[in-house]
Amino acid sequence: MNVFLLLLLALFIFAILAVFFFAEVRSGEFLGEYRNYETFGQSFLTLFVIATGENWNGLMYDCLNTPPDCEPGETCGTSLAPLFYIIFVIFIQNVMLNLFILVILTQFEMYYMSDDNPIKKF
Repeated sequence: MNVFLLLLLALFIFAILAVFFFAEVRSGEFLGEYRNYETFGQSFLTLFVIATGENWNGLMYDCLNTPPDCEPGETCGTSLAPLFYIIFVIFIQNVMLNLFILVILTQFEMYYMSDDNPIKKF
């Protein structure tokens, strides 16, 4: 349960940061009506999609456009996009890996460790 709450907290924090950094990026090759950072809810859902590993680098390149290669208020992002996305992906993958390991260890402890095992005393 604690790992799940940590995952939700991370998504919450990164969603707020994404709205702050990328709210003006409304369209792109991968950003559109359903994937954008205009509101907190859309940002949270977009980051949830990224957490599944679906095309996060394409979204990063959409948010990386800076003047003069973009339309102000429509496709202009920030040069901090790679830093934001890489930190987000590494953090979320680390949390998901820990969640997966937690499930394996819990099942191992439940079914394979006896009560008199010396490892269980610690």
